[in-house]
Amino acid sequence: MAWGNQTMVTEFVLLGLSETWEVKVLLFVFFLLLYTATLFSNILILSAIISNHHLSDSPMLFLLGHLALLDLCISSFATPRYIFDFLAQRQAISFQGCMAQIFFLHLFVGSEMLLLTAMAYDRCVAICHPLRYASLMSRRHCIGLVLASWVGGLLHTSVQIGFTINAPFCGPNRVDNFFCDIPLVIKLACIDIYPLEVMMVTNSGILSLVCFIALLLSYALILSTIHSQGSKAASTCTSHLIVVTMYFGPCILIYLRPDARFTVDKVFSVFYISITPFMNPTVYALKNKEMKAAIRRLLARGSGPVSVHGRPAVRQSEVATSGSWVGTS
Repeated sequence: MAWGNQTMVTEFVLLGLSETWEVKVLLFVFFLLLYTATLFSNILILSAIISNHHLSDSPMLFLLGHLALLDLCISSFATPRYIFDFLAQRQAISFQGCMAQIFFLHLFVGSEMLLLTAMAYDRCVAICHPLRYASLMSRRHCIGLVLASWVGGLLHTSVQIGFTINAPFCGPNRVDNFFCDIPLVIKLACIDIYPLEVMMVTNSGILSLVCFIALLLSYALILSTIHSQGSKAASTCTSHLIVVTMYFGPCILIYLRPDARFTVDKVFSVFYISITPFMNPTVYALKNKEMKAAIRRLLARGSGPVSVHGRPAVRQSEVATSGSWVGTS
């Protein structure tokens, strides 16, 4: 079909989470507080790690620093806009702005999925193969895992945006969400969207599912190794499982159902762009003794890092089961 005589969409109207004014005001206050807390906690973690070379020498905390950076990116690519959209009478976004949101969403979320998988691998090696930990999680390997996460996220989003941006959009232009994402946007295209839905499933859906299965296998190996160490270890591992399930579960449900869309999907979206970036610092950072001590020093404007005698001591503390996995405080 020729599209030369059609009026192409230049903007999309975001329908948001609610049309009731009182509910929108409550959501404005809630998400503003949530976003502020997310910024504060993740910036605090990044500052503590950057200002303390001892922490950045730790593979686990090196990866945690990049997780905090990604959480900042995920919580910021669309959140400031939709927070203030709660108070706006018309929530519209340009076509270019919508495509930019899709690009950055899948860049950051795809990278974080791969990074969380790498962090699970780090803990699995530390607990299950402590004697090989120093060689398997060397500085070079850690940098490689982080780069692979970013490159994987970039390849993932490039495929998504490449298909979406070239599709013709001639109306309607109402997106039933508070930010732009592929499942709803492609439904507005003036072509047969089946190929786009197949692309979405094979790209976003399978990436989410494969990373989640890899995480579950890592946690299963860890639990089988530490089952004799008491309830604290199992409790900490369970908290990690809950958070990653809250992150991966909505992604799997949204992107593996190309022919279905429910209102509850908007709620699912909140989990992986707002809730988990807020929860990750508590689950991954504040259960680690070294991280908590560094944050206390940073908040108290202490004079410097705790004395640690060289890198081998750092590695030994990580390999030991007194780290974040055993819930030591």
